Amino acid sequence: MSVLPWLQPHWHHLCDYSSQNRVPQALLISGNKGLGKLQLATQYAASLLCANPQPSGLACAHCNSCLLFKAQTHPDFIQLQPEEPVKTITIGQIRQLISRLTLKPQFDKYRVIIIHPAELMNKAAANAFLKYLEEPTERTVVILITHKPTRLLPTIVSRCQKLIINQPDISIINSWLKQHTEQHDVNLLLNLAQGSPLLALHYAKEDTLSLRKDCFEAWINISNQRNHPVIVAENWFKLTAPSLLTWLTTWVIDLIRCHYPTSSTVLYNPDFKDRLQRLTEKIDLKDLYELYDLVLMRQKLLDTSINKQSLFEEILITWADLNLKTQK
Repeated sequence: MSVLPWLQPHWHHLCDYSSQNRVPQALLISGNKGLGKLQLATQYAASLLCANPQPSGLACAHCNSCLLFKAQTHPDFIQLQPEEPVKTITIGQIRQLISRLTLKPQFDKYRVIIIHPAELMNKAAANAFLKYLEEPTERTVVILITHKPTRLLPTIVSRCQKLIINQPDISIINSWLKQHTEQHDVNLLLNLAQGSPLLALHYAKEDTLSLRKDCFEAWINISNQRNHPVIVAENWFKLTAPSLLTWLTTWVIDLIRCHYPTSSTVLYNPDFKDRLQRLTEKIDLKDLYELYDLVLMRQKLLDTSINKQSLFEEILITWADLNLKTQK
């Protein structure tokens, strides 16, 4: 698998570490979701473990290490992540990892550990991991991956080499997406994915634009009293659309923007502009800001065990009440 085009500069930077024999013992890769951080880290891990890397720095895919890596049985490659969705990385997992690291690598190259998402280490786990970083084991490379680096202990961050994946150039992303999807509205896909090319590609393959349109219609119908918010919340809860609350947030943001003279280019949902514009004519701006505050507060709870259906119910009932208020 080739390196994603917008990650090429970062790949060259990682290859420089190897060619100059200064591979970091701890590397922190950060950047927004959907930019390929985990793919980049995995490719670098394969390269570090490979017996005969290619001139490009990529693993050869043929040596014994590469075959073990591909089969996910390489003894010197460890991936650490929460044991269950919406859970943390526990101190038990970190202790087990550290216990394994007391043994020497089985091959002559490196041992590589990828921790993802690193910000999900709970406090006890983070403190235990910090102690390991203070006395790392030989020929071991730890790669931390996060899109929320501020949630990591500053002392952990300070002990890592840092690789920050910035937002890619839009022309590079557009070109890549057009090669990998038949959908023509690439800009709209990227808008929905908030500039994330991998998420935009996922949206294209899953026909997410159609699902988004259906959800928007249901939301509009609540404002017209044609749909009951509780029923819509129940239907939304059943959907496998983790970005649904993000879509809802952008609809509210666009409603606020439509209260002012604006062009479609500054909207998250330019294809919905006319309908959003009509809604703004009957909704008070102050009420929209209060709705926006509510949505933002509930977004922060998405990574917790909160009942998602109740979350949608609260937001949609507030939305329905807001529209009823305008009709009095």
